[in-house]
Amino acid sequence: MNTNRNLMSSSSLDGEEVKNREGEDLGNIKDFMIDCDSGKVTYAVLSYGGVLGMGDKLFAVPMSALQLDTGNECFILDAKKDALNDAPGFDKSNWPDMADRRWETDIHQYYQTKPYWEE
Repeated sequence: MNTNRNLMSSSSLDGEEVKNREGEDLGNIKDFMIDCDSGKVTYAVLSYGGVLGMGDKLFAVPMSALQLDTGNECFILDAKKDALNDAPGFDKSNWPDMADRRWETDIHQYYQTKPYWEE
């Protein structure tokens, strides 16, 4: 039996920092999106930019693009900091239809990850 599993509550990950491999701050986790049919956590909603939560941009990042670093208590996203300037994002009052497969496909292509529905 495998007892080396990473099970954590979503509330313990809310606000968790996201950094790249160079240690640069890429923002923090604001929410998680769950596919209710499969029970999979599909996207982490990343908040980046702005000041004190004002003017920040949100990004849906595929969970497969993130790596949990328990030692440093953060997520690692293999992306350059300036790559988020060009990433598909949205603001907190205008969320995309995350159930739209075309939108999801574009997100997975941007982050170069395999779509969760193909795994």
